[in-house]
Amino acid sequence: MSRRPALPGGPYLVVGLARSGIAAALLLHARGERVIALDAGTPDVERLRAAGVEVHLDGPGTDFVSDQRTLVKSPGVPHSAPVVAAARERGLPVLGEVELSWSLLPNEFIAVTGTNGKTTTTELLGHVHRTAGLPVAVAGNVGTAVASLVGALEPAATVVCETSSYQLEDTLAFAPEAALLLNVTPDHLDRHGTFEAYRDAKLEAFRRQDSGDVAVTSTALAELLPGRARRVTFGTVADGATIALHPDGAITWEGAPLIASEEIRIRGPHNRENAMAAAGVALARGIEPDAVREALRTFAGVAHRLEPIRELDGVAYVNDSKATNVDATQVALRSFAPHTVHLIAGGVPKAQDFTPLAPLVAERCAAVYLIGEGAQEIAAAWEPAGVPMFDARDMAGALLAARAASQPGETVLLSPACASFDQYENFEARGDHFRRLVEEA
Repeated sequence: MSRRPALPGGPYLVVGLARSGIAAALLLHARGERVIALDAGTPDVERLRAAGVEVHLDGPGTDFVSDQRTLVKSPGVPHSAPVVAAARERGLPVLGEVELSWSLLPNEFIAVTGTNGKTTTTELLGHVHRTAGLPVAVAGNVGTAVASLVGALEPAATVVCETSSYQLEDTLAFAPEAALLLNVTPDHLDRHGTFEAYRDAKLEAFRRQDSGDVAVTSTALAELLPGRARRVTFGTVADGATIALHPDGAITWEGAPLIASEEIRIRGPHNRENAMAAAGVALARGIEPDAVREALRTFAGVAHRLEPIRELDGVAYVNDSKATNVDATQVALRSFAPHTVHLIAGGVPKAQDFTPLAPLVAERCAAVYLIGEGAQEIAAAWEPAGVPMFDARDMAGALLAARAASQPGETVLLSPACASFDQYENFEARGDHFRRLVEEA
């Protein structure tokens, strides 16, 4: 394991009190540091106050900057926030909860990033470790704040962390022992401004890796990776990938047979890539091939990502609420037969171009049911697809219309291609609502 750098000193200003911000403030306070916790909204901060952390929920927070030495920023707080801008003007280090926690964890650390497939691949890597009998903690963007693991893990445990662009752009010295880039397509342009800035945030996972570390990505992206880590690629045998798919469906690791693609339990060509990527990380780190094979055969997937809910009157209902961008919905639609999908889409558009989805909508969808603030924009982009489209306004209306129109053998698919924040707190709440409505039908 590489030596962790010293953490910038306190007092600390923790800005943004969602899950990761609360965990960061509690961690620093438990270490005896002076901490002030800020949020512009009204989050649940009873745990912080009960622990004795000073909390402020009114005003921009710029008045506190002059007395602090380090600002710890939650990923949801933009760099344009006045308190962040003021901290930078004064030369304060600004770092995120992932960087903070990594600095204090003595455990080997695997960072998983990419536009799509992060959650599935992160959970699969956790499953690989458990199948091999190895201690592991899965954290990060998947739900568990990394800060909550500090002091709670045995030294031999590996941390597998889903890392978003928002988290990675707030790193200063972050250099995980293994990093994985699954893919990178335009996303979060409303936050990053350009695709190049978004891509460069992803690449922060690799920038400071050393020769003893492992960097895994597809053969198509290998040239993008900065840093000095050992390169491991996934792709086709024709491309010379380290973990390679052959025309007959066989998958090999460094030329040796590993598994047949049809043995991988999670469905779809995108999940085959996720499985190959996870296997590449595990095998490069010395996990036995037999354990990797067994894990690929037994991993059933994750909630909100092509999650089968139930079959009702011969119609399958599938929750893909985690598809918050165009590329993720493309991946989902390719997993189903032509003209069989009743697609529920819409939400916050995130400055995306929806027109590239139109040909696939024409090919795979029987009808589309639009919800949320992006409904009209999506309808205009997909009009050339020539499939029936309905402005259903909300989830209940969309499901009611889809159930009335769908036939046995077809699928009602929630794959929004949008963020959820117009109607839901997050994509999990959106998927949970879909699941509840389907189960109660």
